[in-house]
Amino acid sequence: MEYDVILAGNPNVGKSTVFNSLTGMKQHTGNWSGKTVELAFGHCRYKAHENVRFKVTDLPGTYSLTARSREEEIARDYIAQNCENNVVVVICDANCLERNLNLALQIIETAPRVILCVNFMDEAFRNGIRIDARKLSEMLGGTPVVLTTARRKKSLSGLPDAVFELMQTEDAKPRKLVPLPDEHDDDKLVSAFINTAEKIHAECVFYETGNTLRHRKIDRLLTNKLTGIPAMIIFFIVIFWITIAGANYPSELLMSLFTWLGGILSGFLLYINAPQLLVSLLIDGVYSVLTWVVAVMLPPMAIFFPLFTLLEDLGYLPRIAFNLDGFFKKANACGKQALTMAMGFGCNACGVIGARIIDSPRERLIAILTNVFVPCNGRFPLLLIIIALFFTGATGGFTGTLLSALFLTLIIILGVAATFLTSRLLSNTILKGIPSSFTLELPPYRRPQIMKVLVRSLLDRTLFVLGRAVIVAAPAGLLIWVFANVQIGAESVTLLQVFADALDPFAKLLGMDGVILLAFILAFPASEIVLPIIIMCYLATGTLVDMTELSQLRELLVQNGWTWVTAVSVALFSLMHFPCSTTCLTIFKETGSAKWTAAAFLIPTGVGVVVCMGFNLVMLIFA
Repeated sequence: MEYDVILAGNPNVGKSTVFNSLTGMKQHTGNWSGKTVELAFGHCRYKAHENVRFKVTDLPGTYSLTARSREEEIARDYIAQNCENNVVVVICDANCLERNLNLALQIIETAPRVILCVNFMDEAFRNGIRIDARKLSEMLGGTPVVLTTARRKKSLSGLPDAVFELMQTEDAKPRKLVPLPDEHDDDKLVSAFINTAEKIHAECVFYETGNTLRHRKIDRLLTNKLTGIPAMIIFFIVIFWITIAGANYPSELLMSLFTWLGGILSGFLLYINAPQLLVSLLIDGVYSVLTWVVAVMLPPMAIFFPLFTLLEDLGYLPRIAFNLDGFFKKANACGKQALTMAMGFGCNACGVIGARIIDSPRERLIAILTNVFVPCNGRFPLLLIIIALFFTGATGGFTGTLLSALFLTLIIILGVAATFLTSRLLSNTILKGIPSSFTLELPPYRRPQIMKVLVRSLLDRTLFVLGRAVIVAAPAGLLIWVFANVQIGAESVTLLQVFADALDPFAKLLGMDGVILLAFILAFPASEIVLPIIIMCYLATGTLVDMTELSQLRELLVQNGWTWVTAVSVALFSLMHFPCSTTCLTIFKETGSAKWTAAAFLIPTGVGVVVCMGFNLVMLIFA
């Protein structure tokens, strides 16, 4: 026998955590509202009866059954269509029970079988909050109340029992708990529910005197008009410094390992008499590109994603949105775009998918079209090497990595500024409109679950993004090898050089050369391979070359005409140019439109061209 269980509640009350604990699934959880935007389904067995199973549905968070957003429409419609013969578990946050009771009362008056699951009892205890579960159940008309800490699976043991017991009730009916106003008036009806929630809360929830919530003190610093933005910048400098300092050695180690393995594979292929052309294609082409992508991407992602997820679990991401909301409002965009922008640091494709949390189709498109202005992990290596070669010099150790982190942060601030300006431009032209209002809930600061953070960030994010990059890097390696080795004409010039020469006049206008511009084009499948393509073209080797010594690399670039102006132009174009193939494919899937996918490709590229031309012109005038 199978019973349906529907998990409902306000955003960020732990629905997905309860869902994962019951079903054993890995629905992504995060300490910020709007994380779940679609339905999730799972199953679990009721241990007390082996022949009983529960089908569990996790709904998007909603503040009311009066739908105002896409997520709320999904939740409202699902409850209305499926509550008659099922159990609705309304999950609340014990730290803000009064606000959560508004939705609970609406569902209790709609569904015949409802359980109130009061979550985060561990935090409530630390904050001096005490809840009389028996009194609460009585005031809710006999609705079962279960107190839980969803992160501790054992604390959920009473929930399946309550579900099973409630399903045995044959004459269950919705309960009318809120006195209706004399006149039918929507505002008065809303007030009636709020007043009832206040009355129940006052009778059932008690606070220990002298206890002050710590997160309010922290928020005075992190969300203050004067200190909020500087604090946010310091956070990112620290994250980038840790990422840079920690990724260098593993990247070098992986590159050495892959070079050694490449030699063994090449020797094996020659041993079995494989044609030399095939060996070169597979090893110098496909294998070299694949291993470069892995060696360059894996270490920084394995460091950055856990750090980013820690901020998410702490509850800091909504504070970023809060601090940047005013800037996005001036750009006629949605403040939630700050969250999608933050996701883009790891992968722009993830930022595009994250735009689902934005209700307005217009503002969602703005977020999608501008997400590429935030550099992803694939663009970090090029930016960092340029910074090290032309700006921080050979400075090593703590000072060198700190300077690199500072320069990288400045580049990212420039990208954020480009996001604001482009969003404003889009809002005034092809995507005209005014910014919509939205509810931004600042969750309490919570102690991160370290092991879950590591597993989720490494498996769900790092390896997922790396896997997609590897998939597109293989054919890219094949194509690059062909361009670098197929020769034409009497002078036996490679296709790579022919294309680079053709692009050179236009590239000069951008402060670069044809080789650099061609490298960006060929790196469309994976941004990580821009630099190795540049090295390969300059050396005319026909294969990717690993130049681990920065002094050698700087000498090579300078010999081919690079100056600090070239370095700045390359950094600017890396920051502002077309998204990679994976992101473009994601944009097409999210928008369902080739037109908007083309716009997402052309808009940042156009901005990059204008910025680089402007910078190069200024340097020519004043140099």
